[in-house]
Amino acid sequence: MRVHIGGDHAAYELLGELVTFLEAEGHEVTNHGPHGYDAEDDYPVFVLRAAEAVAADPASLGVVLGGSGNGEQMAANKVRGIRAALCYNEELASLAREHNDAQVISIGGRMNTVDEAKAMVRTFLATPFSGADRHARRIAMVGAYEQDGTLPDLS
Repeated sequence: MRVHIGGDHAAYELLGELVTFLEAEGHEVTNHGPHGYDAEDDYPVFVLRAAEAVAADPASLGVVLGGSGNGEQMAANKVRGIRAALCYNEELASLAREHNDAQVISIGGRMNTVDEAKAMVRTFLATPFSGADRHARRIAMVGAYEQDGTLPDLS
């Protein structure tokens, strides 16, 4: 699978660990940076590029990383068509794909160990969207709102 990854200084070491891990697992990885440690870098520079790449390639998935993962998830969700999920355990990673068809997982490098992050990413990449009607309906509602501001019916 093609995987786009990006983060910031707070998760720089984790980013390197995950790139190595994903390549060893047989994935085609594009590292959107950072490519060197800079304590003053800004996560949107790298995260938005990773999310844009996922949006442009529907067969791919993405991983965004930061200190907490919060800002990174928010940035990725600003990319039209992207559903990014902040996860802190394998169950959330699975549900993000199964129920929400998330294309991007966001992880906090200061909140999780490398082994926990690897487990979450492995689960995220391996879990398909369930396709259940109720989940597809909800995703369509959010998509319609994103496209033209249409609020779902109250019924």
